[in-house]
Amino acid sequence: MVVDFAIRKSPEYRIAERTLVGKWPGDKAILAEFVKVQAWAKEKKLRTGKWFFLESGDEDMSPNSKLRIEMGIEIRGKAKVRGGKGVKLKALPASSIATVTFDPDAVSPRVIYHGINDWLRHLEKTRKYKELGPYREVYPGNPWSSKRAWAHTQIQVPVKKL
Repeated sequence: MVVDFAIRKSPEYRIAERTLVGKWPGDKAILAEFVKVQAWAKEKKLRTGKWFFLESGDEDMSPNSKLRIEMGIEIRGKAKVRGGKGVKLKALPASSIATVTFDPDAVSPRVIYHGINDWLRHLEKTRKYKELGPYREVYPGNPWSSKRAWAHTQIQVPVKKL
């Protein structure tokens, strides 16, 4: 499998999301939050798309650090809806992103995260791009039930040209 980093333009995404704040909740809790968002979208008869996982928090990641974890699903089309049942609507603005797509069963996510982090550090050191925002994982569907979605895990990091 070939894995390479790239700078691309990302379109604006409108997502329905739920947020957890605190310690790492575990995969079961994260899946449960995605299922709640999916059920909400189905109840509203909305067309859905990509699945988004955003994680941000204290830099040191000490045992007392607080994480902010957002689980969201893209809402497609021009549906005019409001959030509810713990679901909020959020726009991820169109932007330049550093990105890599990989299969976590073929390449360790730890290697990918270290690689993109070092690559971004190099781009900033050479005055090309600066990292702007939290890393986000993007899947073309439900990574728990679709092998295709899991095999096309994408890491995106908003960047700005220097």
